[in-house]
Order: sequence, then structure tokens, then C-alpha cells
Amino acid sequence: MPVASPTVLRQLSPATTARLLGAWHAGGPAYLALADALRAAVLSGTLAPHTRLPSERELAAVLGVSRTTTSGAYARLRELGFATSRVGSGTVTTLPQRATGPVPGRPAGGDAPVAGETLRGAVRAVGLSGTGHLDLWQATPPAPPELHEAFTRALEGLPAYLDSGGYEPYGLAPLREAVAARYRERGVPTTADEILVTTGAQQAIALLAHTHLRPGDRAVVESPTYFHAMEAMRDAGGRVVGVPAGPLDVDLLASTVRRAKPRLVYLVPDYQNPTGSVLSADERAAVREIADRHGVTVVGDETLVELGLSDDRTPPPFAGDGTSPHVVSVGSASKAFWGGLRVGWVRAHPQVIAQLARARQSADIATAVLEQLAVTELLGRRAEVMVGRRHMLRERRDLLVGHLRESFPWDVPTPPGGLFCWVDLGLPVAQAFAAAAAAEGALVAAGPLFTPDNAGAASHVRLTYTRSPAELTEAVPRLVRAWGRVAGRRRPAHATPNGTTHGTR
Repeated sequence: MPVASPTVLRQLSPATTARLLGAWHAGGPAYLALADALRAAVLSGTLAPHTRLPSERELAAVLGVSRTTTSGAYARLRELGFATSRVGSGTVTTLPQRATGPVPGRPAGGDAPVAGETLRGAVRAVGLSGTGHLDLWQATPPAPPELHEAFTRALEGLPAYLDSGGYEPYGLAPLREAVAARYRERGVPTTADEILVTTGAQQAIALLAHTHLRPGDRAVVESPTYFHAMEAMRDAGGRVVGVPAGPLDVDLLASTVRRAKPRLVYLVPDYQNPTGSVLSADERAAVREIADRHGVTVVGDETLVELGLSDDRTPPPFAGDGTSPHVVSVGSASKAFWGGLRVGWVRAHPQVIAQLARARQSADIATAVLEQLAVTELLGRRAEVMVGRRHMLRERRDLLVGHLRESFPWDVPTPPGGLFCWVDLGLPVAQAFAAAAAAEGALVAAGPLFTPDNAGAASHVRLTYTRSPAELTEAVPRLVRAWGRVAGRRRPAHATPNGTTHGTR
């Protein structure tokens, strides 16, 4: 029976491969060092599965090694299950065949699955148990002090709507206009007809998935990315394809779109979840050009756009001048104001808005009126409210980053915004560390959770800084004990980037 050709969703040039590998030969047989570097890139998520590698001859030439070296490296990758080769298809990256499906559990309660359910099996597997968890898992900040007053004013305005049935499938006119005004303020000409109010950004993403994907259609996402966006696309029958993120390689995205022919592309351009990266203005323009050239709908999730912490400048709008019919923006009040509001929105061409409004009728018909009025009030005071929000998050971010840098030999960047730190542990032990941390009473999210194949980003964890300063401070000693369990089993000392070593703390 003939072997099927491997699926190819993107292709790396020799120069890009060399840049991705960096200083790969640290000693030992060259072919093993090259194979290890390529395998590590797949595990970390920087080299996605279904990527065609350069030919052995091309890679040898750009790396300055013999073809025997590249041939041996590719053979080693095939032996380990990280590549497959066939005449006419070249050598294509894969992942070893193993069960990688989601762990069964209750429905999620935030921007990641419920940690207690997801980690239960892993905690049992290492023979540990823990209670009284401190949550560095969910990116859910507390409500601002202005929320109560916003609801008070919303109640004052509610009588004007009580004579109606209360159903507004497109959203209340004042809120749609307030959202449109914010887009205009950011430089995107927008009318209320281009806005649909939804029950949170999650419903907006789910509606876009169900209206654009048929069973078997491909959807391209960053890897890693927002967990529940991938869930929505799979629920719609889509096959999720990842492009390495943090930062996003726009050329690789173009190659993936060209080869995979997706019906939908989903990106988080601002303080990306979970890496914290931000697309530049040029990269946003390149993404819009990809959308128009290939006629594919590209969704920019701007839920985190108001949470810049390095300065008060808001990133450029994902929609550009707002004229492309293929570019859709999603926003929300959940992160800027409070998750309990459950108010989001879509900015798109009026025909897309009408299609989504019809599709939502089978789900919830319309968003609650009182919450829409409260968000309208908060948007009117956005500049004032966000001063306090940014100050609170900046203080907590700096506190957590400082503690982590003092306590661990990890790579801990300071995120420019958003709600989380994307931390490189230096070892592919993210899932084991998350289980050990849970046993010590701290919940952290392992990197593979945010990847389409549940296998990349094996050396990364996401730590949120939305909890109180006291809780963040209390969580760090628990993480230190967890790291001692995991790193101690790997080796007695851990090398830091500057070449020094740290014993297990």
C-alpha cells in the first residue's frame, strides 16, 4: 500500500532555517547537534509541524557543513519521529505519534481551562497533592472602582428601554456608536453599521468560526495562541494549523496561507496571548495584504489592545484604514474593564455584520441590556478608567517579574503589556513543572496548552500577574519548591544564559 505524501503547510528557506537555528553546534557529532537543534525548535514551537525543510544540499551550503551532516541530521529526525520524507515532498517536520488530546474536564471559566481539572491527572502522575491554590493561571483582573458607578448610571438609563422587548440583535445603538467612535479615535473610519455587539469576545470568535468554517476547512492561528479560540474553530469542524509566534513571522504566515488555503486566520496583534508580542505597523499592513491577495478572512483579536504598560500609546489599529472586506476586528470589555460584564464586539463590513447577527439567533439572540449600558458608560470614561487599570497592572507585573528574576535562572522578559509573563524555563519540563506547582499550591499554565498540537512550547509557562501583590508574593516560594522538584530530577545545577550555574533552590 503506497505511503501518503506528508502534508506540507509551509516551507522554510535555507537562510530562514539558519537564522532560526542560530549557534546550533555546541560540540559532539555535527549531525546529532543539528538534529537536536531542529528537534528543539519543533518542541519549542518556533518550527511548526508540516513545514518543509530545505533540501540536504541547500541547508549544507548555507550552514557551511557537509551534505553528510545534513543527511544524518534529517535521518535522526525521522528516527525520532520529528520528520518524514518522501520523493517529491522533501523532508517535512512532524510530531511523534502519541495521544495529545485535551484532558477531560469541566467547561472552562476564563481564558484557559479550569486548572484544577486539567492538572488533576498530572498531579496524580507525579504522586503529589495540594490544596489552597494561588491562581497564576487565569488572566482575569479584578473590576475597576468605576464599575459600580457605571452600573448606577446604567440603571438610570434603563427605563428608556423597558417599553421594548429588550432584544437588539445588533446591540444597543448607543453602545455601537461608542465602539465605532473609539475606532475612529484610533484612526479607523467606522460607523455603527460596522459594529455588532456580542456576549463577550468569545462569542464573537465562535460566530466567526461557525460562519466561515465548514467541517474539514483549515484555520490558521499563531502557535502558541489563545486557547478558547482554537476550541471554537474545532467546534466548528475546522482543522487548526499553527504558525510560530512570539514574534509572528509574516513571511511564514504568507507561505502557510498559500499552501494550506485556510478559510480563516486568527491573530492576537496586541500583547499576544500568551507571548506578549506586538505586531508592528508594517507587519499589520503585510497581514492585510495577505488577506486581500488570498481572499481569506483574517481576524485580529484586539481584546488586550488597551493594556499597554510600557507607555500609554495604543498600538496601531489592526484594520488599518478599515476598507478591507477580509479584515475583521474583535474587541471586548472583559480585559479592559471586567470579565463579568460579558460584552464584546465585532468590527467588520456591514454584510459580515449582518451574517453574524443572523447566526447568533440560534445561540443567545441578544446581549443583556443593562450590561451594554454599563459598558457604554465605561467607554465614555475610558481614558480616566484606564489610567488606574494600567497603574495597577504595571505594579503587579513589575512585582512578579522582579521576584522571578531574583529566584530563578529563567529567561523572564518584561512584557510590554497584557496580563501575563511568557517564561522560558530553559528545559522542556513545562508540563511537569505545572503539575509540581499545582501540588505546591500555585497554578501555572504550561506552554503546550496554547499550541494547536499540544506539543510545542515545552520549555515555556504562562504566569499571570492579575492577582493581588500579596498573592503574587506568596506564590513565588511555592514555585521555587516546584522548580526544585523538577530541575533536581533533571540535573544538579542549571546553566544560566551568562554561563554561570544555579543549584536547585
